[in-house]
Amino acid sequence: MTRDQLSRQLKALADPMRLRILDLLPTEDRCEDVYNVSELARELGIAQPSVSHHLSVLRAANLVRSRKMCRDVYYWIDVKKFDALMKHTARLVDRPAALSTST
Repeated sequence: MTRDQLSRQLKALADPMRLRILDLLPTEDRCEDVYNVSELARELGIAQPSVSHHLSVLRAANLVRSRKMCRDVYYWIDVKKFDALMKHTARLVDRPAALSTST
């Protein structure tokens, strides 16, 4: 993972509404669990364009996946990408003490 990719993913997570969206999204694309934009807007109490914007940021960061089913697009969390992000972030803070700077 490049620094640019890591930065884009962390920025995507740095918004409270995107965290709320992620809290609602499933980790699999099973029909009974996924949400479309209209359903997310209703659940979150915000406008559809706002939901679409937040989903666009999450998709650009490769944190959510989507698929068109019938006439709607449904979303779920990309678990593999999230796992990679968590592992990379853990490596940043899990270095030997000799490499860290003291304040």
